[in-house]
Amino acid sequence: MKFASAIVLAAGKGQRLKSRVSKPLVKVGTKPLLAYSLKAFAQNPRVHEIIVVVNQSNARAVSAMLKNFRPAKIKKIILGGKRRQDSVSNGLKALDAKAELVIIHDGARPFITNEMIDRTMREAFEAGAAIAAVPVKATIKEVSGDYVRKTLERSSLWEIQTPQIFKRNLIQQAYERFGKTDVTDDAMLVERMGVKPRVVFGSYTNIKVTTPEDLIIAEAIAKKWKTV
Repeated sequence: MKFASAIVLAAGKGQRLKSRVSKPLVKVGTKPLLAYSLKAFAQNPRVHEIIVVVNQSNARAVSAMLKNFRPAKIKKIILGGKRRQDSVSNGLKALDAKAELVIIHDGARPFITNEMIDRTMREAFEAGAAIAAVPVKATIKEVSGDYVRKTLERSSLWEIQTPQIFKRNLIQQAYERFGKTDVTDDAMLVERMGVKPRVVFGSYTNIKVTTPEDLIIAEAIAKKWKTV
């Protein structure tokens, strides 16, 4: 079994959530948002270590929360950077020397499953890079100003999620070469190297909590899954 490390990102400011509490600590049901994904990684036998990336303002509170929850797999809690890719870069520097696969996951996506982790990991073994995603349901239009420029072909559009899993040497090389450029996910850096990540079907419940409306949906999912 290859040594797999999970980098869980909890360093975002969460300003759009409009919460007085740092987003990773916002309660969904009876548990902090961050606790859900950490539990999934902690229970997966193929994940050997977890690195949690926090920010300066929430570091103490997240660390305190993890003392109550902390599984043995959480090896490090480190500070992130100004941008998402800066936080991932810091996580990459903290990896165990034995790590062969790197799992990058947004801590704001609480409803990751072991089956999703396993499926994405299997594809990353073969392709070098694999990302969770779901087909877009809505009609998507490209807009300029107040007018529609064109309607995009929905059949080829997927909404990209995390986890995104990479062979360690591939993602580290991508960050070394392109990490200073602005990107919205880690797969974009690998794509710039000419590598095509393999797309793995994720889940429509694998939502990212960004706005207050997302919290309402998250509460409903947690109740349905009886994870509250």
